[in-house]
Amino acid sequence: MSDYNTQIIEEFRASAGKVGGSWEGRDLLLVTTTGRKSGKQYTTPIVYTRDGDRLLVYASQGGAPTHPDWYLNLEADPHVVVEVGDELYDATATPLEGAERDREFAAQAERIPAFAEYAAKTTRMIPVVELRRAGS
Repeated sequence: MSDYNTQIIEEFRASAGKVGGSWEGRDLLLVTTTGRKSGKQYTTPIVYTRDGDRLLVYASQGGAPTHPDWYLNLEADPHVVVEVGDELYDATATPLEGAERDREFAAQAERIPAFAEYAAKTTRMIPVVELRRAGS
């Protein structure tokens, strides 16, 4: 994990999900996935949107040509741990498809225009992933 992510994760955990710097004012969560090759646990800070009883995250990776590792990991094992605010719980990650994915990504790009820029920078479709609390 990068030193940058480590600092964000430490600040997040020390302040019940509040983070400063370029993340200040953004809805941020931590998702822990199981490495598809290593089997190790990896925690990643990700911007999210709340949609009813589910959370949506966007595998933009800043418009890079490949999906982020956290997304590839949850494709292999959709069981994840979510930390949002001061809550920690098990969840299931499910990529959205078709019109629902398109609608949710467009809404995120409207809320945060950088997401439209990320989509313009890449030829891949940026996945939108639903995180739903286990058992709900």
